Amino acid sequence: MILNAPINRNRAIYAVMIAAVIVLGMASRSFAWLLPPLLKKNAGDILWATMVFFLIGLLLPRLTTNRTALAAALFSILVEFFKLYHALVLDGLRETVLGRLIFGYGFSWSNLVCYLIGITVGVMVEQVTERR
Repeated sequence: MILNAPINRNRAIYAVMIAAVIVLGMASRSFAWLLPPLLKKNAGDILWATMVFFLIGLLLPRLTTNRTALAAALFSILVEFFKLYHALVLDGLRETVLGRLIFGYGFSWSNLVCYLIGITVGVMVEQVTERR
């Protein structure tokens, strides 16, 4: 499948994939002791970016795969750099579970690599599901 060809995603399938990735992300935290050290630290970030890719696909179903991946990468990178900005309101939000899951609390260059890996996983899953 061509990554810049027009696509019409099935929103129900994308909603299910988002839910599955969220469950996997929560499991990666709960069962981190079962994962190899590299995944123990990075699985959540990889899955977060995969979820962002699927969420953009859900919200903008006709966007090409390339543009969906680019939008997910830009959003993820902006969120990561946003971690460098600290304001009382924002830091208070980051102390909540939802705020921590969305915004995180510490900038890390390795997270940027994890995000690109997660988006690549999303692209590969999309390619497999679209072929069917």
